[in-house]
Amino acid sequence: MMSEINGNAVCDSCSPLPSELNSTSSSPYGSDDELLRYIWREYLHPKQYEWVLIAGYITVFFVSLVGNALVCTAVWKNHHMRTVTNYFIVNLSFADILVTITCLPASLIVDITETWFFGKTLCKILPYLQTVSVSVSVLTLSCIALDRWYAICHPLMFKSTAKRARKSIVIIWIVSCFIMIPQAIVMECRGMVPELTNKTLLFTVCDEHWGAAVYPKVYHICFFIVTYLAPLCLMVLAYIQIFHKLWCRQIPGTSSVIQKKWKPLQCSAQPPAPGEPLKVKTNAVAAEIKQIRTRRKTARMLVVVLVVFAVCYLPISILNILKRVFGAFDNTDDRESVYAWFTFSHWLVYANSAANPIIYNFLSGKFREEFKTAFSSCCFTMKHRSTEHQSRGRVSTESRKSLTTQVCNFDHMSKTSEQVILTSATPLRSSVYREQPSWT
Repeated sequence: MMSEINGNAVCDSCSPLPSELNSTSSSPYGSDDELLRYIWREYLHPKQYEWVLIAGYITVFFVSLVGNALVCTAVWKNHHMRTVTNYFIVNLSFADILVTITCLPASLIVDITETWFFGKTLCKILPYLQTVSVSVSVLTLSCIALDRWYAICHPLMFKSTAKRARKSIVIIWIVSCFIMIPQAIVMECRGMVPELTNKTLLFTVCDEHWGAAVYPKVYHICFFIVTYLAPLCLMVLAYIQIFHKLWCRQIPGTSSVIQKKWKPLQCSAQPPAPGEPLKVKTNAVAAEIKQIRTRRKTARMLVVVLVVFAVCYLPISILNILKRVFGAFDNTDDRESVYAWFTFSHWLVYANSAANPIIYNFLSGKFREEFKTAFSSCCFTMKHRSTEHQSRGRVSTESRKSLTTQVCNFDHMSKTSEQVILTSATPLRSSVYREQPSWT
């Protein structure tokens, strides 16, 4: 899990590069340009499966950005969604956005070209941000599990509030930034082929540099335990107790037989206590059942998030332990297979960032409604702008038409009025003539 960003470091521990790359003086190529063209054609140009990887990275990039931004927007705009669990979910989404923006593009380029193009400063910053986001994610998931465990299994021992959740988030970031400082210190840029160092950036790697062989082994073992194994075991134990409490124990107003068979909660007809109205008893039971159902849905969603996190980070964790601690790939001859496994495991790490909003959409009704509202408002805004633009053109055209029509109508009305006046004047004159006395 440590070297997700510097995938080109995989090549350093695989089989050696061909001899023409190790010694330019004995190269069969006549010039450096021909050698560089050979390197591009044989090593840097994307292969067929790498084009699939590129498409996967692009898909994850946009899904992660849009999905996690919608999660943050949904909680920010709606006060009824500002719960303790949702505060931690927003923190998880923010960490996913951070790693998607800062590390995913660089990781894609490194995995495809096997070269670090971003200089010495970013060689320390980007892997550091990657490991900080990993630490923030796992600590946030741990806080969510701990909060749910207290709220469901021991509600009287600890009262969780939004203020405490915000303080916990600040502590998570401070601790993560502090414990990952060694990662920034040990990262260095170096060339895999010294003869090409002053001629091209190709085959420049950003990898860890430790003083002694024992240090990376100790560090990576501790990192694996602290940021993956130990939190995962504690979260699994917490959710086992949560599930036992929500599904297997007697809940007031429900049948224990129904709960043990994992069937939907139903209100059992129980006689009210002496002096207690039946309506009050029924409302209390209904509220209890509604709360249990809501907690069950939340528990299911959080467990799925945890399982996806564990599955996505498992391959890179195992590969890094094999590489950094046991040196399993130092003398391997199957360089292509090792490289493919590392690149796929890097993609899984970023896919986890895109998977979380999808899980919220399918397993949380509140988030699903907010996502629909956000997309509807976005589509309405785009449609409104298009309609407004069309209406402006239509108004300008209709205004010209209306001016012409008004002139024509005015002329028509003038002619009509003249005809009416003349028509009314004719019988008037004739009547005058009849009424005049005859003087003859």
